[in-house]
Amino acid sequence: MIAERMKNLHPYVPGEQPKDRTYIKLNANENPYPPSPLVAKAVEKAAKKYAKKMALYPDPDSNELKTAIASMLNDCGGVLARAKVCGGKKNGSGAKVEPCPVDKIPFTVTPDMIYAGNGSDEVLSFVFYAFFDSDRELVLPEHTYSFYPVYGGFYNIPLKKIPLNGDWTLNKEKMLEAANENDSSIIFANPNAPTSLGLSRSEVREMIKAAPKDRIFVVDEAYVDFGGESCIPLLAEFDNLVIVRTFSKSLCGAGLRLGYVVSSPELVNYITTVKNSLNHFPVDFMAQQAGIAACRDTGYYAECAKSVAFERDEFIDFLRAHGWFVLDSQTNFVFCKKDGVLGEEAYKKIKQEGILVRHFNTPGIEEFLRITIGTHGQMKALCAVMENI
Repeated sequence: MIAERMKNLHPYVPGEQPKDRTYIKLNANENPYPPSPLVAKAVEKAAKKYAKKMALYPDPDSNELKTAIASMLNDCGGVLARAKVCGGKKNGSGAKVEPCPVDKIPFTVTPDMIYAGNGSDEVLSFVFYAFFDSDRELVLPEHTYSFYPVYGGFYNIPLKKIPLNGDWTLNKEKMLEAANENDSSIIFANPNAPTSLGLSRSEVREMIKAAPKDRIFVVDEAYVDFGGESCIPLLAEFDNLVIVRTFSKSLCGAGLRLGYVVSSPELVNYITTVKNSLNHFPVDFMAQQAGIAACRDTGYYAECAKSVAFERDEFIDFLRAHGWFVLDSQTNFVFCKKDGVLGEEAYKKIKQEGILVRHFNTPGIEEFLRITIGTHGQMKALCAVMENI
């Protein structure tokens, strides 16, 4: 009764969402702040004024949304936490935004360079289908986003997992060695998850230069807005580069299910062909309206990213002062452990106090906790628990 390919499926396991009590939820790398007020207004307006459109199929190519995404990237340079916010309200809403000089994109991102999809997980699925084959290994870090192996199994793509360096950074040399040996594509998150460490743009540039020229090189920038270095400027140099990004983290939109690709128009067209072969209408009308509104209030999200980065750095200082080993972070989470304390034990003690963090039973990282950065009040409550562990 069951297809043979089901044997290769190992579903992704998300952060738990227990219903037995009210928890402070710091286990799924969601943003602790709500979307921009303009998003709520746009959704309300769409529901009232354009209700009939919900009875119709949406724009299959999300053209207005792609235009808004391109404009947002040009305005902020692809890293919200470093963008300059000018004017607007105290929360940044309505403000103009300028990119930090190091993040300024040396060309204009155009809508035909954007593919918009139903969350970056779906976008990644289409990327896997479009560019990775079953007859050659895909090179990736041993510890990275755990959905990559899921798609490897789903599409029957063999994976070559490269162990991280002793300092938890990517082993660039070994990854390149494996890619060139088998003429393979490469994929990794930058900054990486769950380690929270990132490569500089120049490091990624050198990797792409040394990798197979006829294979796709994928950089997943889900967390880059919190302080990493975006590789969007490298699109001017490399026509085999695909960058995947999301609304779920820095744009406070995990519930919207919006993600996107930034790449050459040619590669975007291939991904669009995959989409049209599976689901012609992936982004619904209301999500498109919310996404457009979000992209038009970049100042608000820049302030949110700055707040998250500030709380993150304060939390790292606190943990280190209390004997925890913590990796430097360019994300909205920290990766930490404490000598003499089992990771699962620490996770359970924190959960008992009404706070959820993430523990992985994965060999090699089983003693670590991955902790999402919350509001100041949430982090204060967490600190009160962790100082006694």
